[in-house]
Amino acid sequence: MRSIASKLIINQDGGEGSTDRWAKLAKQAGRFRILIVGRANAGKTTILKKICNTTDDPEIYNGRGEKVDGSTLEPTAERGIHDITNEMIFRSNPGFTFHDSRGFEAGGVDEFQKVKKFLSDRAKEKKLKDQIHVIWYCIPMNDSRPITNAEVQFFSKMGTGKVPVVAIFTKCEALELTAIEILQGEENISFRDAAKRAPEYAKKNLWNAHLELEKQKFSPQGHVYLQEMQMPHTECTELVECTASVLNGDTLQALFVSTQQVSLEISVRYATK
Repeated sequence: MRSIASKLIINQDGGEGSTDRWAKLAKQAGRFRILIVGRANAGKTTILKKICNTTDDPEIYNGRGEKVDGSTLEPTAERGIHDITNEMIFRSNPGFTFHDSRGFEAGGVDEFQKVKKFLSDRAKEKKLKDQIHVIWYCIPMNDSRPITNAEVQFFSKMGTGKVPVVAIFTKCEALELTAIEILQGEENISFRDAAKRAPEYAKKNLWNAHLELEKQKFSPQGHVYLQEMQMPHTECTELVECTASVLNGDTLQALFVSTQQVSLEISVRYATK
């Protein structure tokens, strides 16, 4: 499938105008590389599939370019953990390369240091296509305590240099259900009354999570709130928009926007700036 921005755009004169400059920038950059971070069940795989417009699982390659059996990536007592250096590529959109970190609570200091070293090593790569271009940090909001020590540790200590970070609050649809349960329990009110107050209560909790990250030394450059991403009708347009806005320079913007397959409107807008 062609990326959205590779399609021709009709110019004001009614003829076919190409996005030559945009295409050249994207070609120079090569492949867009993303590190996605988050604990188990944060919705990371769902987001990647939405971005790549597929329901298929990715193909996994190690640092030598050899295909890896995906089943070996599941952590077990015998096999240990997966490797952050492995590359995940979806056949529906091979212009994206993803690296996955499972977050820091499971691996503690060891996992934190692995991510730090990985980012440092990638920053030293001479070719743009081999560097990390953006970090997506997923935080599930169906947890009673969404901002854990892992998030505080990352955003207070993990300086990512020139690589921007987008905080993705996932599973936001769970906030209202959680709010209803809390309101019923704490204030002993009916389900109906709790349901009326739940949206405002949920909004407050989401904003508090946002503020918790903002006060950290290395706060994210962007925030996105996603809900019901498991449903077929939902898209990641907000994530595409936010990511494009935090990228450094025209080259990376061109590469990302021309690679994504979510929004034609965003591609046209950036290509015709």
